[in-house]
Amino acid sequence: MATRDQDVPQASGSGSATGVLVREGTYGTRVLEVEPGGAEFIPLSERHGRPLQLFWTWTSPNMEFATIFVGVLGVAGFGLGFWEAALALVLGSAIGGLTQGILSLRGPKYGVPQMVLSRFGFGYWGNILPAGLNAVTAGIGWFAVNSVSGALALNVLTHLPQVLCLIIIVAVQLVVAFFGYNLVHIFERYAFPILTIIFLIAAGVILSKAHPGASHKTIPGAFLIELGASFGYAVGWNPYASDYTRYFKPETSRKAIAWWSGAGLFISCAVLEVVGAAVGTAVNAGSALGGPGGMTSLLAKPLADLTLLAIALGAVSANVLNIYSGALSFTAIGIKLPLAARRAIVALGFGIIGFFLAWSALPNAGADYQNFLLIIAYWIAPWLAVYFCDLLLRRNPHENLLFSTRRENWAGPVAMLIGMGISIWLFSNQTKYVGLVPTHIPSAGDLTFEAGFVITAVVYLGWHAIAKTGRETTLTA
Repeated sequence: MATRDQDVPQASGSGSATGVLVREGTYGTRVLEVEPGGAEFIPLSERHGRPLQLFWTWTSPNMEFATIFVGVLGVAGFGLGFWEAALALVLGSAIGGLTQGILSLRGPKYGVPQMVLSRFGFGYWGNILPAGLNAVTAGIGWFAVNSVSGALALNVLTHLPQVLCLIIIVAVQLVVAFFGYNLVHIFERYAFPILTIIFLIAAGVILSKAHPGASHKTIPGAFLIELGASFGYAVGWNPYASDYTRYFKPETSRKAIAWWSGAGLFISCAVLEVVGAAVGTAVNAGSALGGPGGMTSLLAKPLADLTLLAIALGAVSANVLNIYSGALSFTAIGIKLPLAARRAIVALGFGIIGFFLAWSALPNAGADYQNFLLIIAYWIAPWLAVYFCDLLLRRNPHENLLFSTRRENWAGPVAMLIGMGISIWLFSNQTKYVGLVPTHIPSAGDLTFEAGFVITAVVYLGWHAIAKTGRETTLTA
């Protein structure tokens, strides 16, 4: 029977503080060994790695059709002109890259995943809200989206049945994510040069065939909807940020961590999304929105085949992170499975669920992608507001705040729920639900993530200002 995390005394030689749950087992730099534990503190004796590896860790997973499709949506779906779409895509990616760099900084100091760090702003039990949302959206939602993307590319390339292509993609993803941190980093490292070379060549050809001045019919509020979609795609990686820096030594350069994390995410998202916008100007809307085949129709057959192979590889690169971090988020909820390989087992479970969700989505793969991207932005923006406001109030909190089951900060979940509820009710603009404002003023587009961030920040800061709390840096007796 599963038990809850409890405070434990300092592990000998771990370098952690009293009251910090320390990851058991020895892992080191071994690649083909299952990473032990779950969301616990990484002992100092286990720390390794360098900031440069963050560049390919955050570049490789965006070298896929799901990234390109964000740009396709702007032109072929929302009717934006190429330059308008490019501006929205660059802005959304820049915001996501900036926040990614900032969020990555605490990993080496605290040695825990991002969704454990989230406990500063939400408290131990209140953190179930964002950790649970991320476990579902990462380990299942994003996993299904990217598995479909990779399966469709492999299907176009090999003409094998779509379901068989999906099985192949999922199997590779599960193997890498099951082993854990070291194999994930190695996989991204070796995928990086292959993906970069192929996509840069394909991007050059596609951009040369684009028609930036092509006529278009823009839907009301298209720019803000596209900005929200681009932002949602980029910040979808934010809840994973310190998952991939927590093994670094505490003295690792903060500037290098922020730069390589932010740059890897921003450059890969912005470039491929702009390429997607170019695809929308070069082929008809139906072909562009129909899947990878519309894009590769612009390429000579050898390059088209290589690009399809790269799309499949990129989908795997994205999903090894999604499954790995989704599993970490699940363990960060506070449920401790009574086995050393708890993260690996959870990753396997998420992969199986995600496979069946992806299978059901194959016949209508692109229909709900826009909604999914916006929903990601709807909850991550309020979560970021709590995290950054708490960072402002609580400059150097002690590690024991992260693992005490009696430590509360209900301002976090309450502010996040209020921010989400009001912003979605007023500003959401997607096919499943249109909020009050865009219903009456269509040109307002979708301002949900912007409003959600501001409302959440006001509630969180207001709560602590009134209660004269929020600046505590350690547990009180």
